[in-house]
Amino acid sequence: MFTRRRRFRFSLRTPLAERFSSMMNIPTAYVAGYETARKVDPVLAERYIRHTTLGDPVADAVVAELAANASPADVHGIIARTLDSFSDLPADTPKSLRDLIADSGVVPDWFDRDLARDATRAFLRNSEMVMGALVGGAIIEGFSTLISKSFRIRSRIMTNGVRRLKQNLLQLLEQYLPGGIEPGGDGWKLSLRIRLVHAQARRLVSTSDEWDRSVYGVPLSAAHMLLGAAAFSGRLLQHVSNLGGDFSDREREGYVHVWRYTGRLMGIPDEILFRDYASSVRWFEIGALCEPRPDEDAIIMANSIVNSAPIVLGFTEPKARRAMAKYMYQVSREMIGDGLADELRFPAGRLKKELPLLRLRNFGDRILRRLAPPLAAYRSRSRFRSMLEVSNLGEYEHSYSLPTSVFEEDSREW
Repeated sequence: MFTRRRRFRFSLRTPLAERFSSMMNIPTAYVAGYETARKVDPVLAERYIRHTTLGDPVADAVVAELAANASPADVHGIIARTLDSFSDLPADTPKSLRDLIADSGVVPDWFDRDLARDATRAFLRNSEMVMGALVGGAIIEGFSTLISKSFRIRSRIMTNGVRRLKQNLLQLLEQYLPGGIEPGGDGWKLSLRIRLVHAQARRLVSTSDEWDRSVYGVPLSAAHMLLGAAAFSGRLLQHVSNLGGDFSDREREGYVHVWRYTGRLMGIPDEILFRDYASSVRWFEIGALCEPRPDEDAIIMANSIVNSAPIVLGFTEPKARRAMAKYMYQVSREMIGDGLADELRFPAGRLKKELPLLRLRNFGDRILRRLAPPLAAYRSRSRFRSMLEVSNLGEYEHSYSLPTSVFEEDSREW
């Protein structure tokens, strides 16, 4: 016993997670969170922490091979030809891209298309609430973690916050439209594009003097890919429920089911990929516990999201934009809770609450669907068209170019 204590240089009074960190190679930023999370679920906590030091070997190999053998100007064409001809790849397709298609070009046996169609109907019916839950809740909570650091280092949100929000909304649309995430579909292509962008960002951020793997693990790690997918699936649905959404149990499972497939396309290992709504919520809970408390990077990123959202929604005149940002701060505070909102330095909350009014309005819409289906269908289509408009990425929507510099302002357009 005494020999073992000297070997690892800790005493019996040393926190348990710190003792495990010597054996598990836990990044030091995660030591305190791991100790908290393992008291709740030691199995999931261990898996999450282990994957903070892992990236995406398949996608990482692609960006490494492209960097070594192709000019930045040629990257778009190489990737576009590969994804457009996934069932009959060109003879000159790089081996790593062939491996990516082999990994992503076959629909898994467990994917249930009927369940996905039910999710599509629910998504279209609740599109406005899904958008609100994403912008005011799930994405804010995601950026309250170390995910924020790699984005802040690259200035990605600060310089292109509007584009980032549009891309998140576009991904939701593409993956829930019929056939969107089937091989060759627009959602499938977009998911693989995002996977490669993450791999390139991982490669670039790793070269930054601001990133220390012994402290933070791998940039945009497999654990962070899981946390993001869990935030945008099960956790987002919790926010939708608080907004008054009307997903049935089956539709809720279908929504997460589609995200499970999307998570697989984006390179999340099967060992940590959630299976259903309950496991998605659980993974988000444990992952969030493992993460360190919000730092300056999280504060910067979360506030940038809130201040970019009014522009995405069309509020470009300064006074109207400030008013909408003020409203969104209040809604977001009510969604994520005062504790996290205070840590992120959101403006102080008001006595007048907004969520009850939103729930009441959405409950009225549900009654309208029962009493006047044609009018409700018209309003639903109108809201969906609005979501299409705000998610329009223009010239960037079908680009497969990749960033070329760790700093966004120095990067080639992508």
